[in-house]
Amino acid sequence: MDTKHCAVDGWVDDIPAPGPHGTATFDLIVRPADIDTVADDAPDTVVPCTSGDPRITHELLNGIQPGDLLRVTGTLVQPQAPGEDAQLTVDALEVLDTALVPVLRDTVLDRYGDYCVIFDADRDQVPVFTASGQWVGLADNPDTITTLIDIHERVNGGDA
Repeated sequence: MDTKHCAVDGWVDDIPAPGPHGTATFDLIVRPADIDTVADDAPDTVVPCTSGDPRITHELLNGIQPGDLLRVTGTLVQPQAPGEDAQLTVDALEVLDTALVPVLRDTVLDRYGDYCVIFDADRDQVPVFTASGQWVGLADNPDTITTLIDIHERVNGGDA
């Protein structure tokens, strides 16, 4: 098995996921170092990463989000068969830059216990339904959702 200790800079592709036995896994998107000399359509490299270090796992699962730029150091294990991905086992992690905070621009469905609400970035008012689809009402803004739900529960005996 061919291994190499290395450091790699790249962007986190998706939210890191918990793995077996206290590990965390994530994909790192790596651009070629000589980006100016490669073809415009040259693909980025996806490096599957994993870590079992409790401090790194905690940071990955609680503080890292897609788009964060990381420097990871660890052992790169070459694939055993052609077509398989190399795997980087991370033993050091440094956040070089954080992703921008996402701004909601679309419609978002959210749950409040037995109630569903629909946030629309273009409107202040928030439609509220029970989880079974019964109309509850229109909250004037997100701050008044719980008041509307409380009123609905008092009138209907608390059954959503």
